[in-house]
Amino acid sequence: MIAVITGDIINSQHADTEVWITKLKNLLENWGSTPQTWEIYRGDEFQFKCNIDDVFWYFLAIKSIIKSQENLDVRMAIGIGEESFSSEKITESNGTAYVHSGRLLNDLKSDGHTVAIKTSNESVDRDLNILLKWASKDFDNWTMATAEIIHEMIMNQDITQEDLAKKFTISQSSVSQRLKRANYELIVETNQYFRKKISEL
Repeated sequence: MIAVITGDIINSQHADTEVWITKLKNLLENWGSTPQTWEIYRGDEFQFKCNIDDVFWYFLAIKSIIKSQENLDVRMAIGIGEESFSSEKITESNGTAYVHSGRLLNDLKSDGHTVAIKTSNESVDRDLNILLKWASKDFDNWTMATAEIIHEMIMNQDITQEDLAKKFTISQSSVSQRLKRANYELIVETNQYFRKKISEL
């Protein structure tokens, strides 16, 4: 099984495309090459395939890099399933993971939520989607400053608060406050729960 994240940038027409697209490309390049593993297409849509264990962490990394840009947000549909056909271009690959993800993004556009997951197990979907709806109330309201800190923590889990304070030229207590406001410890616990639920598939 694989995970496929299909997403689109919210408010992309009100932002400097070169800035967000460069950041997103640089992030996705950490995890694989384009166009086989990821692709940005139709201006502000993207697709990315990854292993199922880390999908929540990847989702958060993308969410935080986009939210660290002014006025931007991102909608993402996580599909988990098989890859029955692997093309040189991810947008031409196929299988249940791709179908789940693509259809779900259309649903998200109509229901107003920014993230959802679809697997072949309705019980797992129900549990994880309730969790994502609650969590999104937090994630969707991250400030740019909070998103930046969260992104650094996700991409470098060994980084210390002292390192973060130096990087952002703020005090360590400010770093600590931002992490508390972002409920970072709860995010880590949520990632562990996600991994556990997905391992049951």
